[in-house]
Amino acid sequence: MKKLTTSLLVVVLTSSFAIAQAQEKNDTIKAKEIEGVVVTALGIKREKKSLGYASQEIKASALSDGTTNTGNIASQLSGKVAGLNVTTNNNFGGSSNLLIRGIKTLGGGNPLIVIDGSPVNNTYTQEKNIDYGNALSDINQEDIESINVLKGAAASALYGERGLNGVIVITTKNGKGKDDGSWGVTLSSSMQVGFIDKSTFPEYQTSYGAGYSQKFGTQASDGLNNANFNADASWGPKFDPNLMVYQWDSFDPTSPNYKKATPWVAAKNGPIKFFDNPTTFSNSVTLEKGQKGKNISFTYENMMSDGLIPNSHLNKNNFSLKINYDLTPKLHTSFYSTMTLQDTKGRGITGYSNNIATGFRQWWQTNVDLKALENSYFANVDPAIASASNNYGNVVWNRKSATNGAPAYWNNPYFQAYQNYTSDNRFRSFTYAQATYDIINNISVTGKVSYDRSNLMAESRLAVGSLPQAFGQSNNSVTSGYARRDVLRTETNYDLMVNYKFDITDDINVSGVVGGNIRRNYFNSVYASTEGGLVIAGIYALSNSKKAPLASDENQFTTQTNSGYVTASFDFFKKFYIDGTWRVDQSSTLPAGNNVYNYPSVTASVIMSEILNTKNWMNFWKLRANYAEVGGTADPYQLANNYRSAGILSGVGIYNSILNQPNPDLKPQRSKEFEIGTEAHFLKDRITVDFAYYKTKTIDQIIPLPVSSGIGFTGKVINAGRIDNTGYEVQLGLVPIKSKDFTWNIDVNWSKNKNEVVSLYPGITNLLLNSFQGGVSLNARVGEAWGTLVGADYTYLNGEKVIDPKTGKYLQNPNQIIGNTTPDWIGGIRNSLSYKGFSLSFLIDMRKGGDIFSTDMYYGLSSGLYKETAVGDYRDKNVVLPGVLPDGTPNTISLSQFDNGSSMGYKTQPSREFVYDGSFIKLREASIGYMLPKSLLAGTKIYDAKISIVGRNLWIIHKNLPYADPEAVVGGGLNSYGWSIGSMPTTRDIGVNVTFKF
Repeated sequence: MKKLTTSLLVVVLTSSFAIAQAQEKNDTIKAKEIEGVVVTALGIKREKKSLGYASQEIKASALSDGTTNTGNIASQLSGKVAGLNVTTNNNFGGSSNLLIRGIKTLGGGNPLIVIDGSPVNNTYTQEKNIDYGNALSDINQEDIESINVLKGAAASALYGERGLNGVIVITTKNGKGKDDGSWGVTLSSSMQVGFIDKSTFPEYQTSYGAGYSQKFGTQASDGLNNANFNADASWGPKFDPNLMVYQWDSFDPTSPNYKKATPWVAAKNGPIKFFDNPTTFSNSVTLEKGQKGKNISFTYENMMSDGLIPNSHLNKNNFSLKINYDLTPKLHTSFYSTMTLQDTKGRGITGYSNNIATGFRQWWQTNVDLKALENSYFANVDPAIASASNNYGNVVWNRKSATNGAPAYWNNPYFQAYQNYTSDNRFRSFTYAQATYDIINNISVTGKVSYDRSNLMAESRLAVGSLPQAFGQSNNSVTSGYARRDVLRTETNYDLMVNYKFDITDDINVSGVVGGNIRRNYFNSVYASTEGGLVIAGIYALSNSKKAPLASDENQFTTQTNSGYVTASFDFFKKFYIDGTWRVDQSSTLPAGNNVYNYPSVTASVIMSEILNTKNWMNFWKLRANYAEVGGTADPYQLANNYRSAGILSGVGIYNSILNQPNPDLKPQRSKEFEIGTEAHFLKDRITVDFAYYKTKTIDQIIPLPVSSGIGFTGKVINAGRIDNTGYEVQLGLVPIKSKDFTWNIDVNWSKNKNEVVSLYPGITNLLLNSFQGGVSLNARVGEAWGTLVGADYTYLNGEKVIDPKTGKYLQNPNQIIGNTTPDWIGGIRNSLSYKGFSLSFLIDMRKGGDIFSTDMYYGLSSGLYKETAVGDYRDKNVVLPGVLPDGTPNTISLSQFDNGSSMGYKTQPSREFVYDGSFIKLREASIGYMLPKSLLAGTKIYDAKISIVGRNLWIIHKNLPYADPEAVVGGGLNSYGWSIGSMPTTRDIGVNVTFKF
């Protein structure tokens, strides 16, 4: 990995510098001005050269022009920002996890999302192993003008308790219209198709069929063998086309193989044939008009997407309106509103149980034909024949026996997709109104109100005839059921700011903001389900419950934070800049006495190119440094006991026990950061470099600590723990060629973060964060980087693996550190070339390190699915595992592979064997575009037209995780770290985008 990555970088950068030197004399284009304006915290516009901290702006064209529409702008940031780690997954409509400058808190955390200065909700929602995505996907991509990533504490200090994990600042477009002041119309349309990347799906062995032994189970009355129906593994008898066997479809009256024995051979259509080619259609129209002092823009976008799994569909409609209007020369107003209506059907189940992909990756029979399963499902689900005798269409490959067609382990995957599907609809609106009045030339006052509202209604179905499974509130095992979750979230912000700017002397000025904010958050969630199954099949309603439903699980809270802040920015001779900010927050979720706290920041920058007069060869050089503090408050209901209703008993209300001990003395968590950096531009911006070094310390974290149940609780909430992050970030821009007709730009982002859990709590050295199948857990362990994987390792003697003399298998050593999910570094290289009307771009996205535990390999190798388990005569001979006995002598104990004495998989090897390096190099994006010449459009009403062929995830150049994508994790939050289980295969997405402007 290291050699490959280094070689790639050397080749690209060396050639770029060489061409840049050759082209220097022929550069006829003026260098752009360094003093560009960027949008920072609270929507404040600043000259980029004056900033004393690192930030990185991405224009809309770099976000979306070079790739297919992912439906979530977060995933389109991958590889484009130094210090920003983006983890995407393959869950249909699922989450993307954002992480800036490493994990700062023990529970993880995502950056704050801000639109035009107002925070918006980006909550990750998961319910019963369903990933419903994060709310950033609701943002209309057509509205985005740019995204500025505020990385460090100094950049985000003005957001106080919400700035701990950095800030993503989104700026929306203003209406422009035509040069003559008339309305402008933009029509955009795109279509894309996905094709499975076969390197991210298992390669099955084709030599052995169903069973845990190379023996058939029962015999039919005619003496022929029955397949091992109730074994969800492929360690069975060797395939022989001359051997006739009664298989699962021999008992399906609708099958052409009914009552027939068929040749014992590998299936023609394996599990990969189950998946569809996902397609997405996006269409948008924008109407805009603008002139000085007033502009308007309206956008409508529709996105329709079909997923990999059959019967999965997403339909999203997005409406947005933005108006800027000067009521008087001194009174300026702005209004923006966006509304999203989204309906989704058929999101896949994640994790272990009931996940179709988990069955395909871990527990399967290689003799089972997917197309035969599909035919049987559609034939048997017909209402004319669907009944208990055929499980209402759930004809399965894993019958309990020849006489019992009930599923032993898994539903028919088509029954699962078409009957046990989930559905959800989401309504999202975000609106703000703002007015600014210029009191005098140097002072203005701004008032702003913003409102963010999200409604989610999610439904889960378990059809009659299903495999019995845990379901609903009680989590009892049932064969049918219905459940729904209704969630409402709102956030309201009231802002009042006074902007000032004064010239102290002709060469010294000061500017800044004095303001305040009131933020109110409201949350309401109701979960209810049937109990004991459904009375009538196919009717999914709470009233169709066999037993009395339990009392609804209800959660509600309202929180408020009151804030005041002040900033001062001093400009000395356009060469020296000193900034200071101070914010005070008062939180309703903390106790009196600890609920008022403040966050300072100070930054400084020096324009060395002005001082040293280096403009002939280095047209810009800045040194910067800063120190800042940010923090985070507590979740609701952690200060006092709170009780949850458990229903009614004999007319008296009963309540669940209190398991977590509250803490009336909580205080806010706090992060302190020091940063230094430099930015330099050479040869009229042909070479640009931005470097940052930072060190962050996060203390007083609010964590749930497990305690002995002997005190009456199983956990308590405390302030404890310290995490340190130290890192480097590099941005490199190159323009190897720049002429009248041809331009080549290279943008490189690279960052390295070192994380350490310095302390937890006196007497505590490990905090459990998440648990995986296979006895592996995700932990925060003192002295290690956050994200320690703990599980069983080999037992070693003088460096040799020790064999258990009783079994001949490896002697395992439990509760050992077996990996860490923290990557060594991340990076991206983007090339953009343009020649007249043609454009070409591609992005290489890279990650080095970050361990992943594969539950799929842990089980799948032992169940005999993968090709490694049937190489040559591996199963037909005894195996002596390499290693030594406890006395140090070489192992001589042989294992028979005939009866699944597999030397691979969980039965023999510890979980450490299935921890893989999560490094990857990907061709993340690529596009070829053509802008039609104006001469071709003459005489039409079209004044701009562009067509592009775009692609995403086109090539995984390198990875170490077998049969899966290292990014394809379970979901968002803690589920996005270090766990590969039942993931959908990655698709290579190719599409066509067409844009017309009238």
